[in-house]
Formats: sequence, C-alpha cells, structure tokens
Amino acid sequence: MARLTDDVKAQNEEAVRAAMDRLLRGDLPNGGKPDLKTLAAEAGVPRTGFYAKKNRDGSERPGPYQHLGEEFERRLRTLQEAGQITDPRAAQIERLKAQVVELKKRVTRRDEALAELTEFKTLAISRLAAQYTEIEGLRRQATAVDNIRSLPGTRNGAAPVARDYSTGGL
Repeated sequence: MARLTDDVKAQNEEAVRAAMDRLLRGDLPNGGKPDLKTLAAEAGVPRTGFYAKKNRDGSERPGPYQHLGEEFERRLRTLQEAGQITDPRAAQIERLKAQVVELKKRVTRRDEALAELTEFKTLAISRLAAQYTEIEGLRRQATAVDNIRSLPGTRNGAAPVARDYSTGGL
C-alpha cells in the first residue's frame, strides 16, 4: 500500500473535518448515522484510517486519521450528553420510547376503568336477579289460590251497597 503524501493527508484531513462538521450538525446521508463508517464514506477516505495499525514487529502505530476519529467520537459524546441528538433515528427512537410509556399509562388507566365497569355490571346484574326473584315470588303469592277470598254475593248479581254506619242506617 502506498504511503500518503503530506499534501494528500492534509486534503483528506480537511475533507474529514468538513464531513465531521456536517454529521455533527445532523446533516446525515440517507441510511447513515453519526459514526466512523459514515464519516469515512462522507470524507472519501478508508475507514481503516481511523483505527490503530500494527507494524510487522507487532507494535501499534496510530492510523493516519485516528486522532480525527477520536475527536469526532468525543464531540459526538459531548453533544449527546448535552441533549443535542444528532442522529434523527436516535431522536425518533427517543420519541417512540416516550410514546410507548404514555400508551402504557393509557392502557393501564383503561384497564382500571374496565375493571370498575365490570365490577359495577356484575353488581347490577346480581341486584336485578335478586329483584326479579323477589317479583316472581310476589307474583306467585298474589296468584296463589289460598290467597283469594270470596266476597259476599248478592241475589241479583249487583254489587253490594255500601252502608254508612256512622249515621246508623243506609
């Protein structure tokens, strides 16, 4: 792999810084998110440049853009801690989480109301059943044969004449 010249490295670093600023402002490409992969793609540099390399003897050396990757992650973390979310998907996730919490509260309230209404319905039905049983008992009692008394009849079938006993006669 060819070594980077100082001019090419400077141009790439400038492109990385410009892409970093765009991403941290929230100007993300479709399907992109604020991470090193998107940063590398936006800047037109290989993503591996943001990570440490191993020499042939096994020792590590920093990648050509590793310091920029660390700066990007540090700035991103600072923005996130300040409450400025630069990833629209993360904002959507947060909004949906809040919506789920609200919907769970609404479902709980509705479940409680439904339980109260079910209890009321059960009580009302049992009272109606008791009233119906009482009414049926009263109807049977009213229509029982031993409950009917015969009134003294008249000879011609007319109703008996009421007498006024306070005056002593008719």
